[in-house]
Amino acid sequence: MVTVTFLDDPARFLEQAGPTLAAHPASATVVATVAERLARPGAARSAPFCWFAVVEPDRPGEEPGLAIRTHPAAPHPPYVLPMPEASAVALADALVDRGEPVGAVNGSRPAADVLAARIVERRGGTVEVGVHMRLFELGALVPPRTVPGRLRAVRPEEDELALAWLRRFFADADEQAGRTPGDGHTAVESFTLADVERKRDDGTLWFWVDDEDRPVHLTGANPPAFGVARVGPVFTPVEERGRGWASAAVAEVSALLRDAGHRVILFADQANAVSNGIYLALGYEAVEDTVELAILPA
Repeated sequence: MVTVTFLDDPARFLEQAGPTLAAHPASATVVATVAERLARPGAARSAPFCWFAVVEPDRPGEEPGLAIRTHPAAPHPPYVLPMPEASAVALADALVDRGEPVGAVNGSRPAADVLAARIVERRGGTVEVGVHMRLFELGALVPPRTVPGRLRAVRPEEDELALAWLRRFFADADEQAGRTPGDGHTAVESFTLADVERKRDDGTLWFWVDDEDRPVHLTGANPPAFGVARVGPVFTPVEERGRGWASAAVAEVSALLRDAGHRVILFADQANAVSNGIYLALGYEAVEDTVELAILPA
């Protein structure tokens, strides 16, 4: 029998899930980085929608399935890692039985599809695909063409600009992929200056600046978890695109992270040919597909 355990303490979750996260650090990057960030002393994690789940399969020797829900904006989608179909169904049943309002599901395929389909089977409604994502890992880094300027850390007096660009990132990504802004990626109005400050403190937020020290591009990253560091977001204002800023910044950030001893990964929207082309040209290789699903009421 599949057993689903819900936890509200990320530290306890990491104790139970650690071996699985360590065995699959690239695929588990979102769950690992979020759980480790929330397990820091003083991290805010008391919101009622926040939970961590360990799904023990019914077959001896199989690894547990893992899921979390920590997204600060409605509809607070769970994020699921690869798990057997029976485990995904059991997780969906547990969520329905708990009365959890699940209006979206993100994560690895096919587990996310199975989870969403089971919730709809139990509650009614329909499932709609918002975004197809692809996880890439850096192979041999291919240097891009040389462009003017340099990479440097975002400065405290530039926090407002960084925040504005972070908030524009998802809307612009939808537009670049041929969607209406807001129809794909989850809105990011929940980003705050505190988030920017945290990323600066972590040393994971950079501008590419031109020869006059004017910011023309932003690249972020997440602190490494289980030996893997994830690049993103990657944003160039529309008026600065096509000049090689993104390729130069991502290449340099990727090299910094790899030189620090980490495996380097990133996500790209499969519908965005520009970003996929940039990452493939730099030497990134596809690992697995993920998805963002909306569950629409009947």
